[in-house]
Amino acid sequence: MAQTKSDPNYKIIAENRRARYDYAIEDDLECGVLLQGSEVKSLRVNSANVAESYASVEDAELWLVNCYIAPYEQAKTWGHEERRRRKLLVKRKELARLWSDTQRKGMTLVPLVMYFNHRGKVKMKIGIAKGKKNHDKRADSAKRDWGRQKQRLLRHGE
Repeated sequence: MAQTKSDPNYKIIAENRRARYDYAIEDDLECGVLLQGSEVKSLRVNSANVAESYASVEDAELWLVNCYIAPYEQAKTWGHEERRRRKLLVKRKELARLWSDTQRKGMTLVPLVMYFNHRGKVKMKIGIAKGKKNHDKRADSAKRDWGRQKQRLLRHGE
C-alpha cells in the first residue's frame, strides 16, 4: 500500500488495529467491495468500523460479515442497512485458495483495512490469519519491549 502522499483519492476509511495483536497474519489480499450508493457516500465522510467484522467463503462467494457503515443522513428514502453482509470481489483462483486455507488449515479471514485506492474505488485488505494463544501474545509483547529497550540503549550509548 505504498501510495504517494499527494494522491488526493487515496484515503484510509477504517482500520482493524487489533487484528495484528489477536492474529498471526500469514498473507494478505486486496479485494473490492460491492456497495450501494448511500454506503459509498457515507464512507466518504469517514463513518465505518471493521473491528468486529470477518470474511467468509459461502456458496463460492466471499462475504464480509458484520461490517458497520453508518447510515447516510441525506439518503432517507433509499438508505442502507448498517450491518448487512457485503460481497467481496476476488478472482476465482484467489477464492479457491481462500476456501482451502479456511477449510483445511483452520485459518480465518480478518479484514485489516478499508480504503479508497488511487482511482477512488473502495478496497479492503483481507488477512489470512491464525488465532494467537495468550502465550504467543505475551511473547510478542516481550519481543516488542526488548526492541524498544535495545533502541533506547543504542541511542544513549550505554
